[in-house]
Amino acid sequence: QVQLVESGGGLVQAGGSLRLSCAASGRSFSSCTMGWFRQAPGKDREFVAAIRWSGGNTYYADSVKGRFTISRDNTKNTVYLQMNSLKPEDTAVFYCAVDRSLGVVGTTPRVYDYWGQGTQVTVSS
Repeated sequence: QVQLVESGGGLVQAGGSLRLSCAASGRSFSSCTMGWFRQAPGKDREFVAAIRWSGGNTYYADSVKGRFTISRDNTKNTVYLQMNSLKPEDTAVFYCAVDRSLGVVGTTPRVYDYWGQGTQVTVSS
């Protein structure tokens, strides 16, 4: 079965950087879209970034454009989220997810089929 394992979260000061990793296994992801979402306490899960596994096209939420970069390593079946210039409002549990369809890149959680367990990111002011 599909497994997604996130890592790389932690506590960082405002202005700092973190790199999240999502190791994927259990199927071929060549026709999938990989996404990162986050959920802060009391808030809905929100889209952060996505990448087409084949071709590498990337998509970002306006709130993270210019600060976050999504990438993938085909040889390791791993997706990364490089987060720079972190702000306290970035504090959340970050999840990676897989959308098996080849349609329009989704920015809502319901279009994603598989989810990781999440990794906590805390940005102190």
